[in-house]
Amino acid sequence: MADNEQIAKEVLDAIGGKDNVTSIAHCMTRLRINLKDESVPDDEKVKAIKGVLGCQWSGGQYQVIIGQNVPKVYDAIVKLGVSAGGSIDENLDADAPKEPWNAKRVGKAILNYLSKSMVQLIPLMMVAALFRTIAAVFGPSMLNLWAANSDIYNLFYNWLYDAGFYFMPVVLGWSAAKTLGASPVLGMMLGGVLIAPEMMTTVSSGAATTTVYGLPAIVNNYSSTVLPIILCVPVMWQVEKFFKRVIPDMLSTMFVPFLTMFVMVPVSLCILAPIGSVLGTLLGNSLFGLGSLGGLPTIIALVVVAALWEFLVMTGMHQVLIALALANMATGTPDACIMIAGSMASFACYGMALGAFLRLKDPDDKAENLGFFVSAVVGGVTEPVLYGCGMKYMRPFIGLIAGGAAGGLVAALFGLKVYVVSNASIISLLGFVAGGTWNVIGAVISMLVAVVVTAAVTYFFGFTKEQLEADRQAADAAAAKKAALKA
Repeated sequence: MADNEQIAKEVLDAIGGKDNVTSIAHCMTRLRINLKDESVPDDEKVKAIKGVLGCQWSGGQYQVIIGQNVPKVYDAIVKLGVSAGGSIDENLDADAPKEPWNAKRVGKAILNYLSKSMVQLIPLMMVAALFRTIAAVFGPSMLNLWAANSDIYNLFYNWLYDAGFYFMPVVLGWSAAKTLGASPVLGMMLGGVLIAPEMMTTVSSGAATTTVYGLPAIVNNYSSTVLPIILCVPVMWQVEKFFKRVIPDMLSTMFVPFLTMFVMVPVSLCILAPIGSVLGTLLGNSLFGLGSLGGLPTIIALVVVAALWEFLVMTGMHQVLIALALANMATGTPDACIMIAGSMASFACYGMALGAFLRLKDPDDKAENLGFFVSAVVGGVTEPVLYGCGMKYMRPFIGLIAGGAAGGLVAALFGLKVYVVSNASIISLLGFVAGGTWNVIGAVISMLVAVVVTAAVTYFFGFTKEQLEADRQAADAAAAKKAALKA
C-alpha cells in the first residue's frame, strides 16, 4: 500500500518546497502544480519516488502522475502547508522572474484556465448524469419498471439531473473564480445573474432583447451553459483587482464587491454572455458535430482521435478536449465524438496490458502487467499501462494505436453516443445506457474490438527479439530460483 504522506513529502521536496508552490490542484490521477520557479523540479528525482508514475510539464503546470490515490497525496501535501487549490499572496511573487507575454504564454494560460475550471466539476457532472442513467435503465426505454409519469422517474431523470446541470453557470462561476484567484462568491453571483428567475421569465415570454442600464441585451437561456460564464469571470477578476487597488481598506468590504458587480452586470449580459452563447453553438456544431455527421467525416474523426487519444493523456492535453466536451454535454447534448474516442482508447489500454501479460514469461513482468490491467479495468487508471508497459517497451504503442483506431471505426459505424461523463473504467459503459439497448450493444462490441485488436497486435508485434530474449532469461532465472528454494 502506498505511503501517501511519504510520497507527498518527497514530491514537495523535489519541486522546491511549499514556498515554490503558487497553487496546487489534482484531477483523477495527477497533481497539477503551478510553481514560482519552474527551473527547480528535478524530473529524475520525482520519477524515482516510490508511488510516482511519471511527471511532465503541460499547459504551464508541473504534473506529477500518481494514480487513483492522488486525492490522498494531495491532502497530505496540503497538510504540509500548501494552500489547497488557492494561490499565495501576490507580493510573494514580486521577485519572481516574469515571463513575457507572447502567443505561447497566452495559449498556456487559456488552456490552464479551462482545464482547472472544468476538471473540478467532473464529479458533479458524473453524479448528476448517473441519476439520469439509472432512470433510463428502469424507465420505459429499457426495463419499463418505472412509468414515465411516476415520481421516482421524474426525481431521477429530471430533478436530480437538473440539480447538477441547470445551475452550471453558478457552480462554474465559483470554480473559474477560484482558479484565477478572484472572489468565488462573486463568481457564483455572476453565474446567478445569468439564470436569475427574471431572466428565465423574460426568455419564456419570447422576448428577443431586454435592457440593462438602458443598454440593449440579447435574451438567452443560459442555464446549463459553460462558455458564457467562462468568458465573464476573467473580466470580473480584473475589475475586482482594480477596485481593490483604488478603494480604501476601510470601505473595501462593501464597495469592492458591489462596484465589481455593478460593472460586470452590463458587461456580462450585453456583451460577454451573448458571445459565449454564440461560441458554444459554433463549438457544438463544428468539433462535436463531427460525430453526428455520419459517413466518412465521422469515421475519420473517431478513428484518428481514438488512435492518438492516449498520447494526449500522457501529455495532459486530453484535459482540454474533455473540458470542451463537458461544455457541450452540459447543455444536455450527448457526445458522439470526443468522449466516444476516449472510451475506445481506454479499452485499447486494457488490451495493451492484457497482450503484454499473455506474451511475457517473467513472473514479475506478468504480475506487473496484470496489475496494470486490473487497475485500468476497475479503477479507470490508464497511466500505469502507458508508462509501465508502453514507455518501457515502446512497441506496444503500435497495438494501442491499432486497437484505438479499430474501436473508433466500429463506434462510428454504430453511430454511438455517450450521455454520462465517467472515468476510463468498465463503469464507463453506463454512459451509453441512456441511448437505448442498441447503443449499449454497439458500445460493448466496439470496446471488445479495441481490447482484442490491441491485445493481439501487442502479443505478436509488441516486443523486439532482444526484449523477448531478456524476458525468457529472467523467467528461466526465476524458475531456477524457485526450484532451488524447493530443493
